[in-house]
Amino acid sequence: MADRPPDHDATPEPEPEPDLTHVRAMWADDQASRGLGMEATVVEVDRGVVRMTVTEAMVNGHDIAHGGFIFTLADSAFALACNSRGQLTVAAGADITFVTSARRGDVLLADARVRTAYGRSGITDVTVTRESDGAVVAEFRGRSRSLPPR
Repeated sequence: MADRPPDHDATPEPEPEPDLTHVRAMWADDQASRGLGMEATVVEVDRGVVRMTVTEAMVNGHDIAHGGFIFTLADSAFALACNSRGQLTVAAGADITFVTSARRGDVLLADARVRTAYGRSGITDVTVTRESDGAVVAEFRGRSRSLPPR
């Protein structure tokens, strides 16, 4: 039988859409993030983007955004990204580096991306930027651990 050239006109099978039901339900139940006015703008497998406006209640005695609120924003995006594969995943630890300050009225974006997942562990990086000028406000690295099924 003669070798046939590959059929270049064949349409590859489409990849199945990822099921993001679990992570969307987790976000809908996240009262802490909602209470701070956070909005999930991107929810994809291994990625989450969360938006937050710095309010008067988030400003410290130096008249800049309290680092705890910036950490919370990054942590919320981290949760979206590391839970996007449908398995219950929690933070095992995290570090943050503050690069520049944010002020009242600034809109911040936290863009989280899973860098690696191995076994039940993972590493996710989150970059927090100011929406108006793209300045990097903070860099966050989260370490996650997936919990065994109940």
